[in-house]
Amino acid sequence: MEPKIILSALFLFVLLFTSFSSSSAHSPKRLRVRPQPCKRLVFYFHDVIYNGKNSHNATAAIVGAPSWGNRTILAGKNHFGDLVVFDDPITLDNNFHSTPVGRAQGFYLYDNKDIFTAWLGFSFVFNSTEHKGSLNFAGADPLMNKTRDISVVGGTGDFFMARGIATLMTDAFEGEVYFRLKVDVKLYECWQ
Repeated sequence: MEPKIILSALFLFVLLFTSFSSSSAHSPKRLRVRPQPCKRLVFYFHDVIYNGKNSHNATAAIVGAPSWGNRTILAGKNHFGDLVVFDDPITLDNNFHSTPVGRAQGFYLYDNKDIFTAWLGFSFVFNSTEHKGSLNFAGADPLMNKTRDISVVGGTGDFFMARGIATLMTDAFEGEVYFRLKVDVKLYECWQ
């Protein structure tokens, strides 16, 4: 009697397995629908790197440099090895003199000898009547690409536990002293 039970179980298993695999092989592939953001915001942040002569309006400073570099001029080839901290104004338009809605605070480090690229870790700390709290960002920034995506990894206040993507675009730059980034924030997890 036991061989009949084992044989019946084996037959049932084979039947289920073949019907499952054949039905999935012949069914059309389902297209995955890309989720829509629950919140979308656009900001500009303005970075003025200290160059030894502009301490009155500098918002960023080189705090680490390779042995061949120094802390007032970015290192030679692709700025490899430079670590820059910043406390930049965030505005709603691309005018440096517009009223800031917060500060971009964090660091970037140039992390590749062969390609002009950086790694970013920073927060947008908001102090406006429209937004309170912070958004936190981290990721690689291949600077030569027209647009780059970095991760939104969390937030506080109005952005409690937010997650999403921030698309960066270099909006303007003046040599190695000033650059402006347009930051298009798309949040896919919103708690408030």
